[in-house]
Amino acid sequence: MNALTATNRNFRYAARILGLDSKLERSLLIPFREIKVECSIPKDDGSLATFVGFRIQHDNARGPMKGGIRYHPEVDPDEVNALAQLMTWKTAVAAIPYGGAKGGIGCNPRELSMSELERLTRVFTQKIHDLIGIHRDVPAPDMGTNSQTMAWILDEYSKFHGHSPAVVTGKPIDLGGSLGREAATGLGVFFATEALLAEHGKSISNMKFAIQGFGNVGSWAAKFFHEHGGKVVAVSDITGGNAMDLNDLLVHECDVLVPCALGGVLNKENAADVKAKFIIEAANHPTDPEADEILSKKGVVILPDIYANSGGVTVSYFEWVQNIQGFMWEEEKVNHELKRYMMSAFKDIKTMCQTHNCNLRMGAFTLGVNRVAQATLLRGWE
Repeated sequence: MNALTATNRNFRYAARILGLDSKLERSLLIPFREIKVECSIPKDDGSLATFVGFRIQHDNARGPMKGGIRYHPEVDPDEVNALAQLMTWKTAVAAIPYGGAKGGIGCNPRELSMSELERLTRVFTQKIHDLIGIHRDVPAPDMGTNSQTMAWILDEYSKFHGHSPAVVTGKPIDLGGSLGREAATGLGVFFATEALLAEHGKSISNMKFAIQGFGNVGSWAAKFFHEHGGKVVAVSDITGGNAMDLNDLLVHECDVLVPCALGGVLNKENAADVKAKFIIEAANHPTDPEADEILSKKGVVILPDIYANSGGVTVSYFEWVQNIQGFMWEEEKVNHELKRYMMSAFKDIKTMCQTHNCNLRMGAFTLGVNRVAQATLLRGWE
């Protein structure tokens, strides 16, 4: 099942639980705007290369749209659409004043030189600069992009609109990036795990963790688990695991499984073999709906992505706030506020679970969808 079908299915299920009007439900599902642009650049060897850039702006009822820009050979419009929609619900669950967006360029960043990447980023920015903005749509890094990419977008955007540090987040510190942003998603995963385990009368210490995907999120999460007495028993990334097959990690003997890489890694083929009692979705959409059902029947508790990995967008929000105020925070304040937001969102999700007698995924979806629906109605929808 692809990401868009799965996300739509979760949304529709949440809408049914909430008893949403069918016209409103349809309106919430359709993206506000879909942008597709051609980006042609001269390569270093003098030849011309053409790439396709996308930006899907899903919803802005609760504030400016927010979401990453990925550079990946398989930037599939359906997947970008699903991820934009997930950002709408994710920002609502986190109670930060944004809607969802997502974008990307279909390219392999590993095959492009630094100067080619810079040219590509600037051309993309020139094509979309009047459709993004501090109070319109605020991009951030994603797969295949980083703080340098954001620096180029900021610079190119500022040529048209004047100095605008708040137009992107995930920037280098020297250009108005926030302290604590680098570790934010991983730290958020740690706080979310802590909240979930506490709910089950357990703590991080002495629990065994298996981490699939050892990039930014996985490596920081592993560090925080380890520092708090957790035993990280297995890690893997795209180059392989510590002497084990990538898929073996998902069914490794552990208490807590943390998928931090791509979507759809837990599916009907391997779900029955998962040994973990808790799954923390640090990646976007790592569990297929079929796997969801198998795991639920086994009594595995799944902490859904739209909550578990929202630490990154929450600290992106703090960065945006700091840029607008022109006043930067200490790292300690950033981390303290992040913990406050993560704990508060967990409480809100649990309340929804109790109200609607549903699992954590539906608790999070109903919370997010309900907040966006309320904002839409208050703004005068009919």
